[in-house]
Amino acid sequence: MSQPRIPRLSRRGILAAGGAIGLGAALAACGDGDGKDGGSDSGKGSAAKSGPWSFKDDRGQTAKADKVPSNIVAFVGVAAALYDYGVPVKGVFGPTTTKDGKADVQAGDMDVTKVTVLGNEWGQFNIEKYASLAPDLLISTMFDSAGTLWYVPEESKKKILAVGAPSVGVSVYDRQLTQPLERMLALAKSLGADVDTEKVKQAKKRFEDAAARLRAAAKAKPDIKVLVGSASQDLFYVSGSNLSIDLEYFKALGVNLVEPPEQAKAKGGGWYESLSWENVDKYAADIIMMDNRTSAIQPAAITQATWKKLPAVKANQVIARNPEPILSYDKCVPLLEDLAKAIETAKKVS
Repeated sequence: MSQPRIPRLSRRGILAAGGAIGLGAALAACGDGDGKDGGSDSGKGSAAKSGPWSFKDDRGQTAKADKVPSNIVAFVGVAAALYDYGVPVKGVFGPTTTKDGKADVQAGDMDVTKVTVLGNEWGQFNIEKYASLAPDLLISTMFDSAGTLWYVPEESKKKILAVGAPSVGVSVYDRQLTQPLERMLALAKSLGADVDTEKVKQAKKRFEDAAARLRAAAKAKPDIKVLVGSASQDLFYVSGSNLSIDLEYFKALGVNLVEPPEQAKAKGGGWYESLSWENVDKYAADIIMMDNRTSAIQPAAITQATWKKLPAVKANQVIARNPEPILSYDKCVPLLEDLAKAIETAKKVS
């Protein structure tokens, strides 16, 4: 099963249940979606400190409350982005702490000891704890066109929503990074964040400068091939640029991404092509970007000899990638800068 034909897969199926890009169950994405604009008029949420609050999310649904929500529960990556904008949350779900109790990479700068963790792994969501927080807003990202809230378990979704808090979904499916960044900024503003501070302005300027740097690097070295991978015990996954917000943006900036034909041929597009470790050298690459989430095996821990023989590995041209970027400008700057630097300094080894 080195190069299977890849069906159209939902992000939930691909990333669920441990494993690099999700071993085991892969759920078929459903629904046709509502286009790539994600409800572009929905940044009009009220930012008033008092009075009614509303926000139209990327499902086209409008969340409403009598006042600006303050008991917010969110997927950890969303909470990390809101933290950067000065919006605190009460509870989080999703990868928050590592086995040694430290903050997971997806927690960003949050102090994870000051939030209630409702579930740290896929399928975990403590409804009793959730209800005890008296939540007035539930927020998550969405990795499919059907509007599925990420890390909100399907089997208990009705009970979770029955608690009564309105929900907001921010789409990170099949669009470029800049769009969900704008949506998260609009959401933070609606929740009372001052998005006109010098700190926020500087972060956005650094993001724009980093994007210009990456574009220039890609233009100067168009022959440098970048492969995007993720490692599990038995399989190596190669991502194509379709669907992922960071990869679609990198491609738009001119980065020469390796595009697995199996992923591209899949009906409607797919997230990745899976390879056996014996076939890990199927695609030539000068730089390899590797999944840095705790669910994936990290490069230093990969023991397969075929990996160690790859030209990019031997040349030490392997960098980290977070497939679930924290959607604040501050956290997305390094994504662009690190790739730009890698391309600027890369040797042609493929």
